[in-house]
Amino acid sequence: MLYLDSAATTPVRREVLEAMWPYLTAEFGNPSSSHTLGERAADALADARARIAAVLGVRASDVVFTSGGTEADNLAVKGIALASRRGRHIVTAATEHEAVLESVDYLRRLHGFEVSFVPLDPDGIVTADALDSVLRPDTALVTLMYANNEIGTVQNLAALGSVTSAHKIPFHTDAVQAAGWLDLRVARLSVDALSLAGHKIGAPKGIGLAWLRGRIPVEPLVHGGGQERGRRSGTENVAAAVGLATALELAESERADAARRVSDRRDELIAGVLDRVPGAVLTGSATSRLPNSASFCFPGTSGEAVLLELERRGVVSSSGSACAAGSDEASHVLTALGMPAEIAQTAVRFTFGSDLTGEGVASVIDAVAASVTAVGTFG
Repeated sequence: MLYLDSAATTPVRREVLEAMWPYLTAEFGNPSSSHTLGERAADALADARARIAAVLGVRASDVVFTSGGTEADNLAVKGIALASRRGRHIVTAATEHEAVLESVDYLRRLHGFEVSFVPLDPDGIVTADALDSVLRPDTALVTLMYANNEIGTVQNLAALGSVTSAHKIPFHTDAVQAAGWLDLRVARLSVDALSLAGHKIGAPKGIGLAWLRGRIPVEPLVHGGGQERGRRSGTENVAAAVGLATALELAESERADAARRVSDRRDELIAGVLDRVPGAVLTGSATSRLPNSASFCFPGTSGEAVLLELERRGVVSSSGSACAAGSDEASHVLTALGMPAEIAQTAVRFTFGSDLTGEGVASVIDAVAASVTAVGTFG
């Protein structure tokens, strides 16, 4: 089997499991307890936080552990917006992950926020001028993702951050898909808040983080004992936090080399599919794109039917976001970029790790061509 759905999840790395094991067994203490066992758990949690902070280039005290990327997005978007004294206006993009869009909609429905959707170019890119055009004196937050989970388009966060900084507006980015592939040092990204999910980089599902710049007020979503400096109450998952720190360090140490190698495989896959499948359409930017992401529409087919044919031929992939559970609607990302719904429903996304070989790419191209021929009206 060739697994090309890394944007949905990745296998847990052995090094991560080994790092977690002590805190799933003998070192089971509650990090809020004052006895020795609890103190050792607290030390492990502090160490994990410090290691993550070193990768991001931030203060350890500003790292908040969450249950995953969705909670991290919710905490950053709702927490910053509700604590803001600037006003009741949020800027985002129609192509954001549902965790951001639903959080923004919650603020609109229940807290009276106004929402502006920044204009996008056909590839889903936000320009600095486009962002500047929708900002207002009462804008409480700008939230734009680093790299799109469906089409792989990468934003120039530094350029966008220079705009938000000039207006002194907090800037959050969902960086879930960027981890392991793009630079995460926040000083270079010019952001004030950032969300990550462990299971995209070889940690278990159920652990993530929100980095929230300390000077920015944040209203917590979960109230209780005041853990995580009061920003996210609840007994911390020490083992998963250690696993996340280990996975993030490994991903960062391998990132530069992996991105170079994988981008070559990506380009081979894109070129091969466009050559072998008549009418195939590349979605997202051809140039500003995640190294491990290739996404297409195949007009005249059903995306789900293509996926079933691909799996029958040993290739596992996706029709888009794995978080739109049970949905057979057209991708909101593609329709937001002006693609007709009937074409957007033919979308297939290939996202892969650094273990994909040239031979694997050739096998995927063959499988795509055969699958589309089997279910579609090409040729």
